[in-house]
Amino acid sequence: MDLTRIDGLDVTTALVVVPETGTDTSKVPSDKHFASWMGLCPGTKITGSKVMSGKTRPTANRAAQALRLAPAALRTSQPALGAYYPRLCARMDNAKAVTAAAHKLARLIYNLLSKGQEYTDQGQAYYEERYRQRVLRNLQRKLQRLGMSLVPATPDSATD
Repeated sequence: MDLTRIDGLDVTTALVVVPETGTDTSKVPSDKHFASWMGLCPGTKITGSKVMSGKTRPTANRAAQALRLAPAALRTSQPALGAYYPRLCARMDNAKAVTAAAHKLARLIYNLLSKGQEYTDQGQAYYEERYRQRVLRNLQRKLQRLGMSLVPATPDSATD
């Protein structure tokens, strides 16, 4: 398995991540546990059903630090991760977007290490289409709750 096939990961990042995490993922039950172990998951400090904080816990994990540096290379790239990171930056501050992108990279790395499959990027157009479908599905669900329905515009009526 070649970790450098994941966009945003270069050889130096892979050389930091693999020795720190190892290649045997049998002790970690899931990719979510792996990202949490690396310190890339949001914490939940709740008291009296009120969320007090959601920031990640501090960690000295060098692999997590390396993965936090990787999203800077994604800002201008064309693959699916290149479309994911700027969308995060638009909706939250940069530090949170970097941690969220590093979390996604950690989950991809876990899946590569545990399943032994090669990473194939679907591309930015595939990601944008999936995002569009997800937004439409959410809009339909919200409108159904209000007793309305969503009618897509035909190409002829969209230009009028």
